[in-house]
Amino acid sequence: MFVIIGYVIILGCVLGGFMMAGGHLGVLWQPVEVLIIVGAAFGSFLASNSLANSKAAMAGGTATLKGSTYTKEYYMELLMSFNALSQKARKEGLLSLEKVVDDPEGSSIFGEKIVHDHHLMEFICDKLRLILTGVDVNQLEDIMDAEIEVHHAEGNEPIKAVQKVGDGMPAFGIVAAVMGVVHTMESVGIPPAELGKLIAAALVGTFLGILVSYGFIGPVASVMEARLEEESNAYKCTQKGLLNCAKGTSPAMTVEFMRTAIPHNARPTFTELEEQLKAGKG
Repeated sequence: MFVIIGYVIILGCVLGGFMMAGGHLGVLWQPVEVLIIVGAAFGSFLASNSLANSKAAMAGGTATLKGSTYTKEYYMELLMSFNALSQKARKEGLLSLEKVVDDPEGSSIFGEKIVHDHHLMEFICDKLRLILTGVDVNQLEDIMDAEIEVHHAEGNEPIKAVQKVGDGMPAFGIVAAVMGVVHTMESVGIPPAELGKLIAAALVGTFLGILVSYGFIGPVASVMEARLEEESNAYKCTQKGLLNCAKGTSPAMTVEFMRTAIPHNARPTFTELEEQLKAGKG
């Protein structure tokens, strides 16, 4: 939502300022310049990325138009899920979690938001299987650290792809401008009014390249990077829960360890969590 609001402000200020200075918006509509810039940037994007990374970059870019998944409600559901998981393990033993691991969607342990987060659920179930085999807690922590690190590195690849396109847009704008200047130079015999239009069209290429780079693509890459950090935080919070389940820590302390690993802007307060736990018992 804030990305869209930012785009509206950018366009409003840039175009509004241009009009206030006496400019005409029709001059900025140069389809040929747009074709050169966007086409060259898209071709460069495809040439420098694998199909999987291209899809991930486009999916991540469009996802920035929506709000973040990792809200206080999401983390509250995650905490309540691990509270239920710890309660079940404590009352019925670790082996009782086999059914949960085999069919997490069919169990009543995990909330809807957590079940629909397929990558996180895969992470949880795989590590619960290791816990059921009696893996050493220190080894379990090392395994999770390595997986989170790899996941973060993979998540950075689409961000780099988008950022590179943004960094290249001013250069593609210059390419479009140069092509426009070449066309202008070969048309020096036409009337000055027509010549001025060709020069204006060429300059629009540089304008578009810089505006799209710093006003549109750059912010998308920044939001994608922030979303990746949020996702990593969710994995680290989950890691705390899994480690404490493996240690046999009490449900109350398990969720408190997890709560302290949540960023402040999405962290439920102690009182809010306590009320949820009491409501769950009720």
